[in-house]
Amino acid sequence: MKRLLTMAVATLAATGAFAQAYPAKPVTFIVPFAAGGPTDKVARDLAEAMRKPLGQQIIVENVAGAGGTLGHTRVAKASNDGYTVLLAHIAMATAPALYRNLQYKTLEDFEFAGLINEVPMTLIGRPTLPANNYAELTKWIDANKGKINLAHAGLGSASHLCGLLFQQRIGVEMTTVPYKGTAPAMTDLIGGQVDLMCDQTTNTTSQIEGGKVKAYAVTTPKRLNTPATKNLPTLDESGLKGFNVTIWHGLYAPKGTPKPVIDKLNAALKEALKDQDFVKRQEALGALVVNDNRTNVADHKKFVESEINKWGPIIKAAGQYAD
Repeated sequence: MKRLLTMAVATLAATGAFAQAYPAKPVTFIVPFAAGGPTDKVARDLAEAMRKPLGQQIIVENVAGAGGTLGHTRVAKASNDGYTVLLAHIAMATAPALYRNLQYKTLEDFEFAGLINEVPMTLIGRPTLPANNYAELTKWIDANKGKINLAHAGLGSASHLCGLLFQQRIGVEMTTVPYKGTAPAMTDLIGGQVDLMCDQTTNTTSQIEGGKVKAYAVTTPKRLNTPATKNLPTLDESGLKGFNVTIWHGLYAPKGTPKPVIDKLNAALKEALKDQDFVKRQEALGALVVNDNRTNVADHKKFVESEINKWGPIIKAAGQYAD
């Protein structure tokens, strides 16, 4: 008994000493998407903002593939020493419904280190669409049931998820047209080959400002005060009560990462979210830095669980799986 007690005390002491020394070397952020995309940009901006409060350099490594799940799996199976950290978006909540054979369980195989930001979305249409506002759009949809094409950037993408929820809420099934990324989907929307798309402000702002697409509404509970969106209503105020879709990003570590290490990551994250340079960079992307209790570890996990419960039934009802 004494031996077991001694071993337990020694283990606690070793863990405590490790946590106090952490981080003693650079930390790696795994980004589950290709370099140059919105999530990669968030990661590189956050790495710079967290460098000073964390006291170490942060390296960004892109592990793209399978809708982000390759990167998720890489971190789930990594050493739980706090040096391999996942920066992921809403796919953390949607992958359990989209993929039947995931190599990890979101709520069981990760430690949660805090939410970072949210990216609003906009409902947009081809420039030749007759409707000029959301009220006219609803009438056009009613008059053209069975003939409407809705583009998205691939199964599990932000535009795919928003499109699924929009169809469910208005009770109209559209012909969904998947693309290999936002760029080709946007090209066909601008060219009039498809009718509608719901995508992140990071992808739609310049197209709206340039008059290349028609914009109808934003997906947040409150209106967005940006040049491209300030005159757009919310879908909530337009009759779809409770409609709220944002693409959020958060930090995760492998299950079993010591609590003091998670606490240090979380504290550094909170400091970074107050960094005005970081805030301005996020605003330039059309993203909103989180400043509520979801930056806390426990609340971050509760939020992701609520998102899993929100999106799971919608994805399963649509029967659109990625594998």
